[in-house]
Amino acid sequence: MSTINISLDFTTVERLTQKRPGLFRRSRPMPILTNRRSFLMAGSALLAGACLPAATLAAAPVRTLEVGRRTIEVAGRSASVFRVTGDAGRSGLVLDAGERFHVELVNSLDEPTTVHWHGQVPRPELDGIAETGYVSPLSAGEARMFDFAARSGTHWMHSHHELQEQSLLTAPLIVRSAEDAALDLQEVVVLLNDFSFRSPQEILEDLTGGGGMDHGAMPDMDHGGMDMNSMDSMASIGNMDLNDVEYDAYLANDRTLEDPEVVRTERGGRVRLRIINGAASTAFWIDLGGHIASAIAVDGNPVTPMAGTRFPLAQAQRLDLVIDVPAGTTVPVFARREGDTKRTGIILAAPGAKVAKLGSSTAKTEAPLDLSFEQTLVAATPLSAKAVDARHSVMLTGSMSPYAWTMDDRAWGNRNPVEVAAGQRVELELMNHTMMAHPMHLHGHHFQVVGMNGKRLNGAVRDTVLVPAMGTVVIAFDADNPGRWLHHCHNLYHMATGMMSELVYV
Repeated sequence: MSTINISLDFTTVERLTQKRPGLFRRSRPMPILTNRRSFLMAGSALLAGACLPAATLAAAPVRTLEVGRRTIEVAGRSASVFRVTGDAGRSGLVLDAGERFHVELVNSLDEPTTVHWHGQVPRPELDGIAETGYVSPLSAGEARMFDFAARSGTHWMHSHHELQEQSLLTAPLIVRSAEDAALDLQEVVVLLNDFSFRSPQEILEDLTGGGGMDHGAMPDMDHGGMDMNSMDSMASIGNMDLNDVEYDAYLANDRTLEDPEVVRTERGGRVRLRIINGAASTAFWIDLGGHIASAIAVDGNPVTPMAGTRFPLAQAQRLDLVIDVPAGTTVPVFARREGDTKRTGIILAAPGAKVAKLGSSTAKTEAPLDLSFEQTLVAATPLSAKAVDARHSVMLTGSMSPYAWTMDDRAWGNRNPVEVAAGQRVELELMNHTMMAHPMHLHGHHFQVVGMNGKRLNGAVRDTVLVPAMGTVVIAFDADNPGRWLHHCHNLYHMATGMMSELVYV
């Protein structure tokens, strides 16, 4: 077989970009990349795309997603929030089995934005973020193309620009599989959000005392006054902080339980719930009012079915449940805020069943999320058996006062990247040295939970895992997607004040 050596220079890339200006975006030049590795990766992608036959390029249908504004009513008041709408003005996107993620994203706002495809594993320049330098934010009026093989499962999309996620720049991203079609279940998607009539900037200023979002300098951390080596400090876990922000409402598909969405069941009353926690800083217990459901997937990845009536759901996590709604009955799907009496949710109702009025509060305060469910999960398709090539540890650090959250006592501007090499099996130990739980998300990869608080597991495959206060979680993944990738806390205000770093291939 003959070998063809190809070398790319800036002139070649510029020429390819001019021939196919829609490869990355429309109406803007190719983004400036931050280093030679990034340049070569993007150049190779351009060349590969330019060499595809025209018939191949035209084969995949193009979906359109538009970022804009909408008005919703919450507690009798109107509020302007963001939207991400696709076909027929519906929120988000549903892809059929085998369909590529071939999407034109249009920014109809009068401000920049980004949209991250949470749960998908494209090349880094298609991840929908700007922090790692591959692309800039999508400017007002701009459109950009994305094209990659979609990963099946219950996923979602959200802004990664400033604090837009808090103002409901969130939407479902459902990618069906052939197995989903074989199940022949009625699908119901539930997107959870926390809502405030205050602006996100005002919320952040209240938390930080006006300090806002900057994180180039390393803060003076006192870990909340804890003695990290004293066993006596462990007693304060009972007084851990659970909720940074008091919200005006908690929403399920944009509605409260004062006026909930009621879904009438069909197909014998068997429903597949795809529940997405899109809240900016709120963790929920999914409570089915005593009805039993079977958990079949988390974060879009199948697990050995696990029966229950209550399931924890941290920020950014997803949960697929199968539940029966017998004739003449209703099943509430509550999302109860941890450490609070507030709740939201939807109602599943058999045809003709009467729906009782439900309130947005209860008399009982909900418990904190714990790892009892996580410790029982078993991945249906675990990582292959392979020796670990590299082990890394990251400390989750910070405090409520001053309000600043970091990784290894470093904010983003002074970050300490985790360095890996392509092909490695990597174990990453996440050690929480704070009095608050942190839902930790790794971009560009899915990982398996293999350890918790010193106990080895054959746990679920996820992209977001909750690390409890003063706890430790170990995750394992294959370094199979070269580039620079964010890993961060998915509490928006923790990330905004510094709890974000990078995974970097070297």
